[in-house]
Amino acid sequence: MNRASANLLLLITGAIWGGGFIAQATAMDSIGPVLFTGIRFLAAALAVLPFAIIEARRAGAPLLPDGGQWARFALLGSLLFSSLAAQQIGLLTTSVTNSGFLTGLYVVLTPVIGVALWRFWPHPVVWPAALMALAGIALLSDGAFTGLSRGDWWTILCAALWACHVQFLGRFVGNARPLQLACSQFFICGILGIAIASAVETVAWSMITASATEILFAGVISGGLAFTIQAIAQRHTTAPQAAIFMSSEALFAALFGALFLGERMGATGLAGCALIFVAMLSVELIPMMRRQRPAA
Repeated sequence: MNRASANLLLLITGAIWGGGFIAQATAMDSIGPVLFTGIRFLAAALAVLPFAIIEARRAGAPLLPDGGQWARFALLGSLLFSSLAAQQIGLLTTSVTNSGFLTGLYVVLTPVIGVALWRFWPHPVVWPAALMALAGIALLSDGAFTGLSRGDWWTILCAALWACHVQFLGRFVGNARPLQLACSQFFICGILGIAIASAVETVAWSMITASATEILFAGVISGGLAFTIQAIAQRHTTAPQAAIFMSSEALFAALFGALFLGERMGATGLAGCALIFVAMLSVELIPMMRRQRPAA
């Protein structure tokens, strides 16, 4: 596969993830956010399971994690579920466009949380990028944080929890097989979602059938398929280019929100989205370019 083909696949991945926001938003017409999160991850786990079995056979290793791995995978799965459940709850009262861009804040928050957890200091570009992202959020809320909706705050919580997941993933992944890890996390998310939904939401089979299309897209397509495409394509392109194409997720979320849900945003909101997008790219690309210069 050449680099152009790989970048095209990564752009398709961003488009699929952007489309996932539409499925998540429209599903809320017939199913609760926690139940939807649990069922979509069960669908993702079942989609990835055959590939995890093949991976285990090729490695000559057991499919299930060992005792120590289960504890780490449980923590990662809990963080993953908490993040995506917060995002799903947020979509009840925020737009797909806001959700796409606010979720992308995890790119800026990940190194900041690294300082808090591990005292690992990031590239200096993180700090002006964080201020730029805060300015973007302020513009999204018409110049005042009090203008943020409850759904916006839930989505910011989603970004913070996802950043924590990224940090712990880097610490715990070790020699774990990627498909084993993905499948285990997805099953944990599914079990948590169904258990918690049984306590806090109405659970009925009719809800699942009514949102089956959205569940399949968010779970199988946006979850299993898109992550697999990403893993394949990133082997054939550079990290900076991969970051650019995958960050298109927020732009596709805004585009699809306008096309399919009729969402519109004023000039102030568009400026806020632009600032958040530039902050995301700065944190990803500038450190990579600095590392490449000595090699060149």
